[in-house]
Amino acid sequence: MVSLKSTEDIQHLAEGGALLGNILEELGSMVKPGVTGQELEVVARKRMQEHNVIPAFLGYGGGGHTPYPAALCVSVNEVVVHGIPSSQPFVEGDIVSIDAGLIYKNKYYLDSAHTFAVGTLAPQTQRLLDITKQSLDKGIAVARIGNTTGDIGHAVQSFVESNGLGVVHQLVGHGVGFDVHEEPQVPNFGKPGRGHILEEGLVIAIEPMVTIGDPAVITEADGWTISTKAGGLAAHFEHTVAITKDGPKVLT
Repeated sequence: MVSLKSTEDIQHLAEGGALLGNILEELGSMVKPGVTGQELEVVARKRMQEHNVIPAFLGYGGGGHTPYPAALCVSVNEVVVHGIPSSQPFVEGDIVSIDAGLIYKNKYYLDSAHTFAVGTLAPQTQRLLDITKQSLDKGIAVARIGNTTGDIGHAVQSFVESNGLGVVHQLVGHGVGFDVHEEPQVPNFGKPGRGHILEEGLVIAIEPMVTIGDPAVITEADGWTISTKAGGLAAHFEHTVAITKDGPKVLT
């Protein structure tokens, strides 16, 4: 069921989203050679505790999964999403996708992700990050009342594929706000005019997942980590966005 949010709800989501954005920015500034995902996890939990918010991902389970064991997803190189923070140090040229969620005021769920460079990247790797971030902007731009989830997906897909990169089809964005995952699904592919019609008060997570080469993915043995099947690099950018009468409002 799709749940619409009131103006007051969206204001609270914006407060929580600003906090999440600040945490992600701090974590991104830590991403350097020699740093580990576990170190990022420690800082994320500390910041959330300091601000009296709850990690939305920690203990999350569903669909037969064991509960997710961390506050962050830290996905390196060919890992698309849901990488469990590890003790493996980042090395020069890696890309690190940090996906974080929090519960603000014990009620409001925010979700955001950013892919960060470790040191200097190869030109094609930097281009992957740039195109993925730009595709998120393209999707957000059409997140307007009366448009559809298909319009968002088409905006992302057409931009990414016109630049010679792949869009992951097995994973999608989603509604968010009162739970981690709500209806509707928000694919990063689609046809204009298809899918769920966007209404005022809808809050969605738009999250392009883009690859160099084949975008097919596999789930690793831990049951959570999702990687490209062919081993190509992947980037992931995500914002929580409210549909308002004044246009899309980025909350994170």
